[in-house]
Amino acid sequence: MTPYIVAGVDGSPESLAAARWAAQEAVLREVPLHLVHVEDWPTTPSVPVAFTPSADTWSESLLSDAADQAGEDHLGLDVVTQHVHGRAGEQLTLAANEADLAVLGSRGLGGVVGFLIGSVSLAVVATATEPVVLVRREVGARPPAPGELESGTVRPVLLGLDIYQPCDPLIAFAFAEAARRSGMLRVLHSWSLPASYGYAAITDPGIGVALGQHASEGLTDMLRPWRARFPGVEVTEKAVVGAAAGELLHAARGAELVVVGRQRRRPPLGPRMGPHIGHVAHAVIHHSPAPVAVVPLD
Repeated sequence: MTPYIVAGVDGSPESLAAARWAAQEAVLREVPLHLVHVEDWPTTPSVPVAFTPSADTWSESLLSDAADQAGEDHLGLDVVTQHVHGRAGEQLTLAANEADLAVLGSRGLGGVVGFLIGSVSLAVVATATEPVVLVRREVGARPPAPGELESGTVRPVLLGLDIYQPCDPLIAFAFAEAARRSGMLRVLHSWSLPASYGYAAITDPGIGVALGQHASEGLTDMLRPWRARFPGVEVTEKAVVGAAAGELLHAARGAELVVVGRQRRRPPLGPRMGPHIGHVAHAVIHHSPAPVAVVPLD
Protein backbone atom coordinates (compact mmCIF):
# COMPACT_ATOMS: atom_id res chain seq x y z
CA MET A 1 0.00 0.00 0.00
CA THR A 2 1.32 3.45 -0.92
CA PRO A 3 2.18 5.53 2.17
CA TYR A 4 0.45 8.87 2.62
CA ILE A 5 -0.34 11.63 5.13
CA VAL A 6 -3.93 12.30 6.19
CA ALA A 7 -5.35 15.51 7.63
CA GLY A 8 -8.81 16.15 9.04
CA VAL A 9 -10.53 19.26 7.64
CA ASP A 10 -13.69 20.82 9.05
CA GLY A 11 -13.38 24.43 7.89
CA SER A 12 -12.02 25.79 11.18
CA PRO A 13 -8.78 27.83 11.16
CA GLU A 14 -7.22 25.09 13.28
CA SER A 15 -7.98 22.34 10.79
CA LEU A 16 -6.75 24.46 7.88
CA ALA A 17 -3.49 25.05 9.75
CA ALA A 18 -3.26 21.28 10.21
CA ALA A 19 -3.82 20.77 6.48
CA ARG A 20 -0.98 23.18 5.68
CA TRP A 21 1.34 21.42 8.11
CA ALA A 22 0.34 18.04 6.67
CA ALA A 23 1.07 19.28 3.15
CA GLN A 24 4.59 20.26 4.17
CA GLU A 25 5.07 16.87 5.79
CA ALA A 26 3.83 15.10 2.66
CA VAL A 27 6.37 17.01 0.57
CA LEU A 28 9.17 16.12 3.00
CA ARG A 29 8.22 12.43 2.82
CA GLU A 30 7.47 12.56 -0.91
CA VAL A 31 4.06 10.95 -0.42
CA PRO A 32 0.47 11.96 -1.29
CA LEU A 33 -1.72 14.05 1.00
CA HIS A 34 -5.22 12.86 1.85
CA LEU A 35 -7.71 15.45 3.11
CA VAL A 36 -10.72 14.03 4.97
CA HIS A 37 -13.90 15.77 6.02
CA VAL A 38 -16.32 13.91 8.26
CA GLU A 39 -19.96 14.95 8.17
CA ASP A 40 -21.77 13.73 11.28
CA TRP A 41 -24.36 11.15 10.32
CA PRO A 42 -27.11 10.42 11.03
CA THR A 43 -28.26 14.01 11.42
CA THR A 44 -30.05 15.08 14.57
CA PRO A 45 -33.91 14.93 14.53
CA SER A 46 -34.06 18.73 14.42
CA VAL A 47 -32.17 18.85 11.10
CA PRO A 48 -34.43 18.10 8.12
CA VAL A 49 -33.14 15.54 5.66
CA ALA A 50 -33.84 18.03 2.88
CA PHE A 51 -30.81 20.02 3.98
CA THR A 52 -28.45 17.10 3.38
CA PRO A 53 -27.59 17.96 -0.27
CA SER A 54 -26.55 21.49 0.69
CA ALA A 55 -24.38 20.10 3.45
CA ASP A 56 -22.75 17.75 0.98
CA THR A 57 -22.13 20.64 -1.39
CA TRP A 58 -20.50 22.66 1.39
CA SER A 59 -18.32 19.71 2.37
CA GLU A 60 -17.15 19.10 -1.17
CA SER A 61 -16.41 22.81 -1.61
CA LEU A 62 -14.42 22.84 1.65
CA LEU A 63 -12.31 19.90 0.53
CA SER A 64 -11.81 21.34 -2.93
CA ASP A 65 -10.60 24.68 -1.54
CA ALA A 66 -8.19 22.98 0.87
CA ALA A 67 -6.84 20.77 -1.89
CA ASP A 68 -6.39 23.74 -4.23
CA GLN A 69 -4.49 25.63 -1.53
CA ALA A 70 -2.19 22.68 -0.89
CA GLY A 71 -1.54 22.35 -4.62
CA GLU A 72 -0.73 26.05 -4.93
CA ASP A 73 1.64 25.97 -1.97
CA HIS A 74 3.40 22.80 -3.14
CA LEU A 75 3.41 22.35 -6.90
CA GLY A 76 3.34 18.71 -7.89
CA LEU A 77 1.92 17.47 -4.59
CA ASP A 78 -0.60 14.67 -5.10
CA VAL A 79 -3.73 15.58 -3.11
CA VAL A 80 -6.68 13.24 -2.59
CA THR A 81 -9.94 14.31 -0.93
CA GLN A 82 -12.45 12.15 0.90
CA HIS A 83 -15.89 13.10 2.20
CA VAL A 84 -17.35 10.58 4.64
CA HIS A 85 -20.40 10.33 6.89
CA GLY A 86 -20.34 9.06 10.45
CA ARG A 87 -19.03 9.87 13.89
CA ALA A 88 -16.04 12.18 13.58
CA GLY A 89 -13.90 10.42 16.18
CA GLU A 90 -14.50 6.98 14.73
CA GLN A 91 -14.01 7.98 11.11
CA LEU A 92 -10.88 10.01 11.76
CA THR A 93 -9.40 7.17 13.79
CA LEU A 94 -10.04 4.78 10.91
CA ALA A 95 -8.38 7.23 8.53
CA ALA A 96 -5.42 7.64 10.89
CA ASN A 97 -4.94 3.89 11.18
CA GLU A 98 -4.65 3.53 7.41
CA ALA A 99 -2.14 6.38 6.97
CA ASP A 100 1.50 6.73 7.94
CA LEU A 101 0.67 9.89 9.87
CA ALA A 102 -2.50 11.79 10.78
CA VAL A 103 -2.62 15.55 11.41
CA LEU A 104 -5.39 17.31 13.33
CA GLY A 105 -5.96 20.88 14.45
CA SER A 106 -6.29 22.09 18.04
CA ARG A 107 -7.54 25.42 19.34
CA GLY A 108 -5.27 27.76 21.25
CA LEU A 109 -6.51 29.19 24.56
CA GLY A 110 -6.86 32.76 23.36
CA GLY A 111 -3.74 34.69 24.32
CA VAL A 112 -2.47 31.79 26.38
CA VAL A 113 -0.07 29.45 24.62
CA GLY A 114 -1.55 25.99 24.64
CA PHE A 115 -4.01 23.49 23.26
CA LEU A 116 -7.71 23.22 23.93
CA ILE A 117 -8.06 19.69 22.66
CA GLY A 118 -11.57 18.50 21.94
CA SER A 119 -13.09 15.10 22.56
CA VAL A 120 -12.70 14.11 18.90
CA SER A 121 -8.99 14.88 18.74
CA LEU A 122 -8.42 13.27 22.12
CA ALA A 123 -10.20 10.10 21.01
CA VAL A 124 -8.07 9.86 17.87
CA VAL A 125 -4.81 10.49 19.73
CA ALA A 126 -5.69 7.95 22.39
CA THR A 127 -6.78 5.13 20.08
CA ALA A 128 -4.95 5.49 16.75
CA THR A 129 -2.41 2.82 15.92
CA GLU A 130 -0.24 5.27 13.96
CA PRO A 131 1.34 8.60 15.01
CA VAL A 132 -0.93 11.64 15.25
CA VAL A 133 0.25 15.26 15.12
CA LEU A 134 -1.72 18.10 16.72
CA VAL A 135 -1.22 21.54 15.20
CA ARG A 136 -2.22 24.86 16.70
CA ARG A 137 -3.91 27.61 14.76
CA GLU A 138 -1.33 29.86 13.11
CA VAL A 139 -1.37 33.42 14.39
CA GLY A 140 0.08 36.11 12.15
CA ALA A 141 2.54 35.18 9.43
CA ARG A 142 2.82 31.71 7.99
CA PRO A 143 5.46 29.70 9.88
CA PRO A 144 8.83 29.06 8.22
CA ALA A 145 9.31 25.90 6.22
CA PRO A 146 10.86 22.88 7.97
CA GLY A 147 14.50 23.50 8.75
CA GLU A 148 14.25 27.19 7.77
CA LEU A 149 16.14 29.69 9.89
CA GLU A 150 14.01 31.73 12.26
CA SER A 151 15.70 34.71 13.91
CA GLY A 152 19.05 33.14 13.12
CA THR A 153 18.23 29.96 15.02
CA VAL A 154 17.54 26.50 13.67
CA ARG A 155 14.58 24.90 15.43
CA PRO A 156 15.22 21.33 16.55
CA VAL A 157 12.85 18.43 16.93
CA LEU A 158 12.33 17.75 20.64
CA LEU A 159 11.94 14.19 21.90
CA GLY A 160 10.71 13.36 25.39
CA LEU A 161 12.13 9.99 26.35
CA ASP A 162 11.69 7.61 29.28
CA ILE A 163 14.79 5.44 29.30
CA TYR A 164 13.07 2.85 31.48
CA GLN A 165 10.37 2.06 28.90
CA PRO A 166 10.77 0.29 25.53
CA CYS A 167 10.24 2.98 22.91
CA ASP A 168 11.95 2.14 19.62
CA PRO A 169 9.01 3.41 17.47
CA LEU A 170 9.15 6.73 19.32
CA ILE A 171 12.90 7.15 18.82
CA ALA A 172 12.71 6.08 15.18
CA PHE A 173 9.96 8.63 14.49
CA ALA A 174 11.86 11.50 16.14
CA PHE A 175 15.15 10.75 14.36
CA ALA A 176 13.39 10.47 11.00
CA GLU A 177 11.57 13.78 11.52
CA ALA A 178 14.80 15.51 12.51
CA ALA A 179 16.55 14.10 9.44
CA ARG A 180 13.78 15.48 7.18
CA ARG A 181 13.84 18.89 8.80
CA SER A 182 16.63 20.86 10.47
CA GLY A 183 18.89 17.86 11.07
CA MET A 184 18.84 18.69 14.78
CA LEU A 185 17.32 16.55 17.51
CA ARG A 186 17.13 17.45 21.17
CA VAL A 187 16.41 14.53 23.51
CA LEU A 188 15.20 15.11 27.05
CA HIS A 189 14.89 12.55 29.84
CA SER A 190 13.52 13.69 33.20
CA TRP A 191 14.13 11.84 36.43
CA SER A 192 13.52 12.38 40.13
CA LEU A 193 14.66 10.79 43.37
CA PRO A 194 12.43 7.94 44.52
CA ALA A 195 10.27 8.86 47.51
CA SER A 196 11.86 5.98 49.42
CA TYR A 197 15.13 7.90 49.59
CA GLY A 198 13.55 10.41 51.96
CA TYR A 199 16.09 12.61 53.73
CA ALA A 200 18.98 10.45 52.62
CA ALA A 201 19.46 12.62 49.54
CA ILE A 202 19.75 15.72 51.73
CA THR A 203 22.29 14.25 54.10
CA ASP A 204 24.23 12.60 51.28
CA PRO A 205 24.18 14.72 48.07
CA GLY A 206 26.26 12.05 46.40
CA ILE A 207 23.16 9.93 46.03
CA GLY A 208 21.60 12.42 43.63
CA VAL A 209 24.85 12.77 41.70
CA ALA A 210 25.12 9.01 41.25
CA LEU A 211 21.51 8.70 40.09
CA GLY A 212 21.94 11.60 37.68
CA GLN A 213 25.04 9.99 36.21
CA HIS A 214 23.19 6.70 35.86
CA ALA A 215 20.34 8.45 34.00
CA SER A 216 22.75 10.23 31.66
CA GLU A 217 24.60 7.04 30.86
CA GLY A 218 21.33 5.19 30.27
CA LEU A 219 20.19 7.89 27.86
CA THR A 220 23.48 7.76 25.96
CA ASP A 221 23.31 3.98 25.69
CA MET A 222 19.72 4.08 24.40
CA LEU A 223 20.55 6.62 21.69
CA ARG A 224 23.86 5.13 20.54
CA PRO A 225 22.45 2.75 17.88
CA TRP A 226 20.15 5.46 16.53
CA ARG A 227 23.02 7.90 16.12
CA ALA A 228 24.68 5.28 13.94
CA ARG A 229 21.53 4.83 11.83
CA PHE A 230 21.11 8.59 11.36
CA PRO A 231 24.65 9.98 11.11
CA GLY A 232 23.39 13.22 9.58
CA VAL A 233 21.31 14.13 12.64
CA GLU A 234 22.99 16.31 15.24
CA VAL A 235 21.81 15.05 18.64
CA THR A 236 21.82 16.96 21.90
CA GLU A 237 20.83 14.84 24.86
CA LYS A 238 20.14 15.80 28.45
CA ALA A 239 18.95 14.06 31.60
CA VAL A 240 17.42 16.55 34.03
CA VAL A 241 15.91 16.43 37.49
CA GLY A 242 12.26 17.46 37.50
CA ALA A 243 8.75 16.66 36.34
CA ALA A 244 8.78 15.35 32.78
CA ALA A 245 5.82 17.42 31.57
CA GLY A 246 7.17 20.69 32.94
CA GLU A 247 10.65 20.13 31.55
CA LEU A 248 9.30 19.24 28.11
CA LEU A 249 7.03 22.28 27.99
CA HIS A 250 9.93 24.54 28.91
CA ALA A 251 12.12 23.05 26.17
CA ALA A 252 9.28 23.14 23.62
CA ARG A 253 9.43 26.93 23.34
CA GLY A 254 12.22 26.71 20.78
CA ALA A 255 11.23 23.46 19.09
CA GLU A 256 9.78 22.89 15.64
CA LEU A 257 8.06 19.67 16.68
CA VAL A 258 7.64 17.91 20.04
CA VAL A 259 7.52 14.11 20.02
CA VAL A 260 6.05 12.11 22.90
CA GLY A 261 4.92 8.51 23.33
CA ARG A 262 1.68 6.91 24.41
CA GLN A 263 1.30 3.39 25.75
CA ARG A 264 -1.42 1.34 24.06
CA ARG A 265 -3.48 0.36 27.07
CA ARG A 266 -6.91 0.78 28.62
CA PRO A 267 -7.37 3.13 31.55
CA PRO A 268 -6.89 1.44 34.96
CA LEU A 269 -10.55 1.81 35.95
CA GLY A 270 -12.01 0.53 32.69
CA PRO A 271 -13.35 2.01 29.47
CA ARG A 272 -15.87 4.28 31.21
CA MET A 273 -13.05 6.58 32.20
CA GLY A 274 -12.56 7.49 28.53
CA PRO A 275 -9.43 7.58 26.37
CA HIS A 276 -6.14 7.40 28.23
CA ILE A 277 -2.92 8.94 26.92
CA GLY A 278 -0.78 9.34 30.05
CA HIS A 279 -0.28 12.48 32.12
CA VAL A 280 2.90 13.64 30.37
CA ALA A 281 1.46 13.42 26.85
CA HIS A 282 -1.79 14.94 28.13
CA ALA A 283 0.01 17.98 29.56
CA VAL A 284 2.21 18.47 26.52
CA ILE A 285 -0.58 18.37 23.93
CA HIS A 286 -2.60 20.86 25.98
CA HIS A 287 0.16 23.41 26.51
CA SER A 288 2.96 23.03 23.98
CA PRO A 289 3.53 26.08 21.75
CA ALA A 290 4.86 23.77 19.00
CA PRO A 291 3.05 21.00 17.09
CA VAL A 292 3.01 17.74 19.05
CA ALA A 293 3.42 14.25 17.60
CA VAL A 294 1.99 11.45 19.75
CA VAL A 295 3.46 8.06 18.86
CA PRO A 296 1.67 4.90 20.07
CA LEU A 297 3.92 2.30 21.72
CA ASP A 298 3.39 -1.43 22.15
